[in-house]
Amino acid sequence: MDLAHLLQLRSRGEVKRWGAWLDQGAGQALRGELEARARSLGVDAPATLDGKRLLRASLDRAGPAQVRSNPIARDEAFTCLNCGHDVPVGGRRPRDHCPACLHSLHVDDVPGDRAANCGGLLVPMRLEPAPKAMMIVYRCASCGMERRNRVLDDIERPDEGKALRNLLERAASIG
Repeated sequence: MDLAHLLQLRSRGEVKRWGAWLDQGAGQALRGELEARARSLGVDAPATLDGKRLLRASLDRAGPAQVRSNPIARDEAFTCLNCGHDVPVGGRRPRDHCPACLHSLHVDDVPGDRAANCGGLLVPMRLEPAPKAMMIVYRCASCGMERRNRVLDDIERPDEGKALRNLLERAASIG
């Protein structure tokens, strides 16, 4: 067993099993290397730390585990920066784009988190079918990131048919 192998552990069961192996004294040389690695990552790793916790600290998975990946439902009225339309709240489904021109803003990393630093205009590029609804594919005019948002056709103020037809026609003429 070597350090590289221990740092490839994926399951909690493997971490638990190899942590117990470290606690039994079989891997004392590796224990020192793991403590040094944990300290280099900024994690306090005292010699009294049990093997499982030492392995978890050395694997440095805490940061990625704290990154939000599920959407946050935010439904706020706004004025479209592309066409100037005053957009009311969506109601049943959060509104994240203008129903008149379909443009949006690059303000989220995960829908609703308002964590993106870009703030660029999301330009609708095309429509794509999805299992539950049609999706609008956007490209950010500032950073080039692509994102998909659901067509809002089942709420009180749905996306305008004219805007959807214009998007279909524009996408057909491009590609």
